[in-house]
Amino acid sequence: MARNGFAEFLVARRGELRPADVGMPEGGRRRTPGLRREEVAVRAGVSADYLARLEQGRDTNPSVAVVDALADALLLEGAQRHHFGLLAMASGNESRCPGSESPREQLGETIRAVLDALQPTPAFVIGRRLNVLGWNHAWADFATPLGLLGEHGEANMVWYTFKDPRARRTLRNWPAAADTFAAALLRAKLRWPGDEQLLAMVDALQREPEFLERWKPHRVGGGPVSSVLEFDHPVHGAVDVPFETMETDSDQSVVVWLLDQAATRAPGLRLVHNRAANE
Repeated sequence: MARNGFAEFLVARRGELRPADVGMPEGGRRRTPGLRREEVAVRAGVSADYLARLEQGRDTNPSVAVVDALADALLLEGAQRHHFGLLAMASGNESRCPGSESPREQLGETIRAVLDALQPTPAFVIGRRLNVLGWNHAWADFATPLGLLGEHGEANMVWYTFKDPRARRTLRNWPAAADTFAAALLRAKLRWPGDEQLLAMVDALQREPEFLERWKPHRVGGGPVSSVLEFDHPVHGAVDVPFETMETDSDQSVVVWLLDQAATRAPGLRLVHNRAANE
């Protein structure tokens, strides 16, 4: 049985803690890092067998009291404790959670108008699975030579980053970009834990070692995705593009690639920084 997010969190957090963190002696050599399951169980006041069932995803209905006791035992506070509670609520039966359906995502007329109004600022819209649902001409002009926009207009930011070999050639800061989009997909899975297409994408990506290395359900992400992508662009050279996302009332977010007045070779496209032009 596959672990749910709550089970993954339990195992990962237990592995992070050391006996000294909870006032216990090291007690000699350990086969694996972190606290033993029995040690966490004693601190939480539950049986080691019950904790094993939770960690293996065989028990998916912990009580509020048990969740609180485990949070205390694992020294969780603030946002991390809140995140732990959300995972516990979602673990019961993910197919019954909000968003269990896999809707066909379409771009509304209002969002389409926003994209057009942002021209010549490169902008696009991503859906819950990080699919690119729509874009303006400025973004298409810049993204197409990178391979971000497929022949039939299909694009997915996390799939491109981990599965398309062009991403490693064009993204000078590929590790940072990979961290950003893996975290974004993790937040999506937490928000829509029953979306079958989303879960299938996560399952496929987990076969990639570098994605799996970044898939850490116990890490608490922030709000909308913001970062910098550093491209070796086949047309514009070395270009650094900060971007911001703006969440809408639907399951979609508008992504804006920030810019200034620096000219590039593409008419009407002004990017935030063209390193080659300044050297």
